[in-house]
Amino acid sequence: MTIRVGIIGATGYTGAELVRILSRHPEVKLVALTTKSYIGKPFWEVYPHLYKYNQLDGEEMNLPYLLESCDAIFVALPHGHAMPIALEAAGRGVKLIDLGADFRLFDYRVYEKWYKVEHKARELLPTAVYGLPELHREKIKDAWLVANPGCYPTSAILALAPLLEKKLIDPGTIIIDSKSGVSGSGRGLSLGAHFSEVNENFKAYNVAVHRHTPEIEQELGRVLGEEITVSFTPHLLPVTRGILSTVYARLKSPIEQEQVRSLYLDYYRDELFVRVRPEGFLPQIKWVAGTNHCDLGVTVDPRTGRVIVVSAIDNVVKGASGQAVQNLNILFGLPEDTALAGPGLYP
Repeated sequence: MTIRVGIIGATGYTGAELVRILSRHPEVKLVALTTKSYIGKPFWEVYPHLYKYNQLDGEEMNLPYLLESCDAIFVALPHGHAMPIALEAAGRGVKLIDLGADFRLFDYRVYEKWYKVEHKARELLPTAVYGLPELHREKIKDAWLVANPGCYPTSAILALAPLLEKKLIDPGTIIIDSKSGVSGSGRGLSLGAHFSEVNENFKAYNVAVHRHTPEIEQELGRVLGEEITVSFTPHLLPVTRGILSTVYARLKSPIEQEQVRSLYLDYYRDELFVRVRPEGFLPQIKWVAGTNHCDLGVTVDPRTGRVIVVSAIDNVVKGASGQAVQNLNILFGLPEDTALAGPGLYP
């Protein structure tokens, strides 16, 4: 099998990470890397770590060519840009994996409220599948349009799904406290991402208004079977990669630590990329750097009646490009860990 792949928006961090991962994918042939800023420039000159691993030049997006030449297209662009691409791709037999937010929220009104952009492809929303394989694997298999999850939602949803499915916690008490590395801000220049602003600093941002909030609520509500509201606060860490989420919720009734741990081990027993850590080894972002893993650690606090779940992912891999390749593998019937297997970098 040879899967012909194009990447739209290849020169951002998520696009470059797609190129890195797909360069070792035995079934993928990259046919086009589109960019606005580096047209005609060898891709390895934009990202020198890929020298000799990719020989393509950046090119201007030619959507008709991509739709004719590709079996799958990744859209690695900010929200708002995937809608016209998806409208053109519909019915063309091409698989589309959108790493932006345009098709994650099923209600266009919720999207427009949080993203302040008119949704111009509403008719496609019922055909989109939320691409979190651990929850929606069977639907992904038959999809043509996959909405790749956001980084924060990936860490939070995987942390809470077992507890909500078994209805062990009061959903109205959920607090999600997340910290992300600076790469989550993208490659574009911004004051908040400057070295002198981030180094030796640690701050919360977009408190109570972060756009990933409705995505988290939507997916957790699907697990629970009813609408849910959470408190979500993101923070910016002075590191490059990684998300560490600490999630708190009140237990409906007392339960032993080992019972909850057994629940998580059973829930994720067949998942290649979710690792429930042994007791005494709470997840750290360094343990997942460069991997498609989500590491989980769960603690019951009998004094307060709460359960605390710690979740760690690499925001650029499991939080973006790695998960997108995992979805590609599912779409084409390949082992999910193709091009994704292996431990991370350490130290």
